[in-house]
Amino acid sequence: MTMTQDEVLDIFKRSNALLEGHFRLTSGLHSERYLQCALVLQNPGDALRLGAALAEKLVGLAGKPDLVIAPALGGILVAHEVARAAGVRGVFAERQDGALRLRRGFEIRPGEKAFVVEDVVTTGGSTKETMEVVAAAGGVVIAAGSLIDRSGGRTDLGVPRAALAVLDVPTFAPEECPLCKAGSQAVKPGSRA
Repeated sequence: MTMTQDEVLDIFKRSNALLEGHFRLTSGLHSERYLQCALVLQNPGDALRLGAALAEKLVGLAGKPDLVIAPALGGILVAHEVARAAGVRGVFAERQDGALRLRRGFEIRPGEKAFVVEDVVTTGGSTKETMEVVAAAGGVVIAAGSLIDRSGGRTDLGVPRAALAVLDVPTFAPEECPLCKAGSQAVKPGSRA
């Protein structure tokens, strides 16, 4: 199910998921724009279409995986829908004592091929952490993907990578943020405070 970048962004706009303001991202960086994927993924039809489109891109890049994994919380529904479309199982890693880990009985067997997926990639930090979880279990990451890449395509994860939409949204270290310098206070709209 191929989707154009404009079609993907239209879904985000229709869902009021593209926010303007002053935001502190999970990475700690600040930005004038925030993508709240939960508002898009709350609609099962949109989640299904986006997951199928991302699965198609990733399978085209790297072949069929044995599983799809994402970091909790934002990537769980993405992993589920990509896994559904690829016909494989979907799992997630979650934070325990500050580090991502497999929990809830999830396993990755040695040699299993994985896609690592996310809702939004800014620096790739959460994706890289999830890739380390796969490697520690003996699995092999064959590709990574996200619904949105807000790095302008600059994030290098060392594996083939795909996104449904690539945006170049400037981010700033807090001490260099022009919004902070103008007296604005950053807010953290995501799930991790």
